[in-house]
Amino acid sequence: MRVIAPAFALLCCLALAAAQPAEKPLVLDLWPGKVPGENVPIGEEKLLEQKAGEKQVQRLTNISRPTITIHRPAKDKDTGAAVLIAPGGGYNILAWDLEGEEVAAWLNSIGVTGIVLKYRVPRRPDQPKDQPPVGALQDAQRAMSLVRAKAKDMGLDPKRIGMLGFSAGGHLSAWTSTNFDKRAYEPMDEIDKQSCRPDFAVLIYPGGVVAKDKDELSPEMRVTAETPPMFFAHAGDDRVRPENSVALYLALKKAGIPAELHIYSTGGHGFGLRKSEQPCSTWPARCAEWLKTQGYLKPV
Repeated sequence: MRVIAPAFALLCCLALAAAQPAEKPLVLDLWPGKVPGENVPIGEEKLLEQKAGEKQVQRLTNISRPTITIHRPAKDKDTGAAVLIAPGGGYNILAWDLEGEEVAAWLNSIGVTGIVLKYRVPRRPDQPKDQPPVGALQDAQRAMSLVRAKAKDMGLDPKRIGMLGFSAGGHLSAWTSTNFDKRAYEPMDEIDKQSCRPDFAVLIYPGGVVAKDKDELSPEMRVTAETPPMFFAHAGDDRVRPENSVALYLALKKAGIPAELHIYSTGGHGFGLRKSEQPCSTWPARCAEWLKTQGYLKPV
């Protein structure tokens, strides 16, 4: 009988493992039937390859079927924590790769499940132009409850589910974090019995948090003693004023809520987490440190 050398057998196993296709992220619809408030057809969903400055960015628009896409970390790294990711795009598009899929990959690298939220954009014609689109809040609240409802099945800790957003997605994350006590839609099933409060929030160059031409918080930002802890990163030269982060940080501090604020001198807007020579590209490392010191990255 031919005997296979142990070293050769190990190489064969490693080669076989490498040849296995990576597990595809799970995509789940948010709503069981008709999406609340979805009354005006907006056309077919589109993915646009577009250059933003020096960056190539995939942009999604015409979203009327909201979903979450669940990216799991390697089993040996999994901490049991999860983060709902809200890409930015001015509530008109979603920067799907720059502020979505790439963020999920980074979260996976630190042992966190990254869940990319495909919320409804653009703003519907029948919605007030001077208010943030309530459909996005409905999608975010539903997504938080859906993840909690499935936490046990996915091996997640339902008390370590946060939210991370960029630009308009940062506004949505702050909006969700300060309005969890009242849903923007009528509860419809068992999923909506789960809390829609993020356990923590990470806001990267959020916009719309302060009222237009003012330094005070917008009316929808309702900071209380129950608001979750937050981490902020913003550039001082951002066209979306850093006062958006500063004002909310100060409100949290006044309410006794733990928060950490980083204002980098340069970096502009939309830097995501792609590496550059700018100090603002170090925010993921600072954020990982904050998550660890807050106890969110403890093993299962």
